[in-house]
Amino acid sequence: MIQLKPLKSDYMADVLRIQDYCYTEIEPESSESLQAKILASPNTCLIAESSEGMLGYLIAAPILYPHLPALNAPTFEVSASADTIYIHDLAVASAGRGKGIAKALLSASINAAKRSGLSRACLVAIQNSQKFWQQFGFETVTEPTDELMLKLESYGANAQLMQAWI
Repeated sequence: MIQLKPLKSDYMADVLRIQDYCYTEIEPESSESLQAKILASPNTCLIAESSEGMLGYLIAAPILYPHLPALNAPTFEVSASADTIYIHDLAVASAGRGKGIAKALLSASINAAKRSGLSRACLVAIQNSQKFWQQFGFETVTEPTDELMLKLESYGANAQLMQAWI
């Protein structure tokens, strides 16, 4: 049985292990950067766990669109006028693939964002994951601002900004 739980710092070793497994085209982020987002928005950062241990996690935090946090930023603050949940990191271990973990984590985080009054979700799709995100209603932002383009470049050559109304 899979349970969703809040992502706490005790799980950071598992988060880094899963992150290292999943992200092959960019250098994984530091625990400091990930923890800054987790501490800023504990209600939208979750893990999926079973008797096998942690199978996946999701790190998401409210932002004022289109002001995305920089990749691997050591600090993060939630804007008082946040209007968007930024899905920063979703990763599922090999043992958790095909079990609906990504959908469960995403749904729970988005529902928490809706309860907070947010109306949009956005993310940076990397490693050619656009089709994966499209199944959840995300669409590519076709004309991102110059500021966003600079941030997207740090995510790799094929990074795409995507958004969905929630």
